[in-house]
Amino acid sequence: MQKNGFVDTHSHLNHADYEKVEEVISRALDANVLNFVVPGWDLPSSERAIELSQKFPGVYAAVGFHPHDASKADSDSLNRIRELSSHDKVVAIGEIGLDYHYNLSPPQVQRKVLEEQIEIAKEVKIPVTLHNRESDSDLLEILERQISSGWSLKKRFDYQLKTQPRGVLHSFNSTVEVATRAIEMGFYLGISGMITFGKKDSESNLQKTVRSIQPEHFLLETDAPYLAPAPHRGKRNEPSYIPLIAEKIATLQGFTIEDMRRCTSYNAYKLFGIGDVPEPRITYRIKDSLYLNLTLRCDSDCIFCDRKGEAMVKGYNLHIADEPSAAQLIEEIADPLKYKEIVFCGYGEPTIRLDVVREVARYVKERGGRTRLDTDGHGSVINHRNILPELQGIIDSVSISLNSIDPTEYQKLMGGIDKHQWQAMIDFAQEAGKFIPEVFMSVVGLNGREEAKTREFVENEIGAQFKNRPLFR
Repeated sequence: MQKNGFVDTHSHLNHADYEKVEEVISRALDANVLNFVVPGWDLPSSERAIELSQKFPGVYAAVGFHPHDASKADSDSLNRIRELSSHDKVVAIGEIGLDYHYNLSPPQVQRKVLEEQIEIAKEVKIPVTLHNRESDSDLLEILERQISSGWSLKKRFDYQLKTQPRGVLHSFNSTVEVATRAIEMGFYLGISGMITFGKKDSESNLQKTVRSIQPEHFLLETDAPYLAPAPHRGKRNEPSYIPLIAEKIATLQGFTIEDMRRCTSYNAYKLFGIGDVPEPRITYRIKDSLYLNLTLRCDSDCIFCDRKGEAMVKGYNLHIADEPSAAQLIEEIADPLKYKEIVFCGYGEPTIRLDVVREVARYVKERGGRTRLDTDGHGSVINHRNILPELQGIIDSVSISLNSIDPTEYQKLMGGIDKHQWQAMIDFAQEAGKFIPEVFMSVVGLNGREEAKTREFVENEIGAQFKNRPLFR
């Protein structure tokens, strides 16, 4: 796989509509879509997918029986799928699943064939590409039952993933609740051209769902030749339209199209093994801000943090072996006015390296830049003194991880740290307002009444601004 390109994770280049598939792939390459997963829907289409994968370096295959064709899947056919799955460019069993809209195969047959094909995927340790139409309940029940009996992929990581990848819900078009359950089981959401459908003055249900889910859970797909995105809706779809889908998701979420490309391409690597792990970074750009990765060390071990695992953020590898010096960070920043702000962040606790924070922050402020510190609020405990006066004039904004207004729950969320750390964090937040122009306190994934109660505490008790950060697991 070439680097810095998009991946179309579901494209039927094996469809009869593509007589001149070379031209279709050429247009995709010109649009920076460099890799393609071509799923089968029966035996002939699965074999054709493998043929294409042998002819084109960036093409990979998935093999299986679509629910429409489940009635054709006898024992001999499924044995053939098992044989095909061992090909070195077969990266998934798919397109398999359930479709209760047309019921071209009886539902009971669909369910039986789906489970048989999941068993093949589990046997050969490759993921599944799932079709789901009007069958949320049955599909999720089958997946949960299959997972309970053991389901893992071939090991391709030196580190432990928090959630074991198992597959993708192709052309996802369901609720946040279904998305959350799927994500918790290790499934990505395949976002197709449907994300571009809808009225100008209102969001579709899919757009509302996508807006609330972090891009760490998305794969990009066209489902070509179907579901062409706007402005090509109703025409034959092509992989070259992938950037239109990425652009729409980026707009909904406030990211850049490059953020979406980088993140979804890494997701494709995690699931299908297409490509490589990016090199570790000491700085990384998200939206218009530059983030500084100072350390992987931390005084906490938050249950939602992946510092000890893959340590990836929006497709960036933060798993640094050596901590960067102030000079190295300054060299990468160069002109701070190129960015909205310079953020001291990463997967560790920046105040562990307070001297570096101060030196780099002074450099940024002397050149007219803006700075932000993301911290767990334990900096004064870590450094055995009140560090806030030392940040006055060089840090414009501080974001403190509150995580919970209950000290006991906070201690559990933060990995069993000393029970006095909650109060130390609160003291730090209250004191910060004396020295830092903007003080934020953030929590992860609160909803409803709990969010309102926490917001009131932050704004009224602490006098800070409140942030509810989405959990990306």
